[in-house]
Amino acid sequence: MKRNSLLSLLGAYEPENGNENNMYREMLDFVRNNPECFERTLLTGHVTASGWVLSADRSSVLMLHHRKLDRWFQPGGHCDGDPDVEAVARKEISEETGIEQLALYKKGIFDVDIHLIPERNNLPAHNHYDVRFLFRAEPGQSIVLNDESMDVRWVPVADIEKLNNSESIMRMFRKTIAL
Repeated sequence: MKRNSLLSLLGAYEPENGNENNMYREMLDFVRNNPECFERTLLTGHVTASGWVLSADRSSVLMLHHRKLDRWFQPGGHCDGDPDVEAVARKEISEETGIEQLALYKKGIFDVDIHLIPERNNLPAHNHYDVRFLFRAEPGQSIVLNDESMDVRWVPVADIEKLNNSESIMRMFRKTIAL
């Protein structure tokens, strides 16, 4: 079963608080009950993967200004059938930012989030069940901007709230401060 690896990762994860715990339980149910959870063709929602990428000195986080949603987020995206969510997060980071040399800072899942993606074109509104990993970028890599983003940059940890103060981002911010 393609979902076993993700279910194992989720089973080893401990959510931060009540809100994240609720999303965690909902994500577990979603993955257990939807064999096609990694496919974006599942129109009610699908598993996505992203990376919270720290600079080598841990002073900054890699963030991008998402073109379609016009907001700042961590890099990430659709699994497109790939059940290896860590590999998907690495691939998305590379494609969206050019950063390829990454060390997993913390083994396993760093954060989980469920967020609603608004209706767009012919796609209905749907949930992204986002599995997030914490990485540290190796020094000396150049950022590359792709067509999905309006900007990509290293954001000082203290300035993250100025770009996106959503609970989803602030939860990862708090976890970063606690490292």
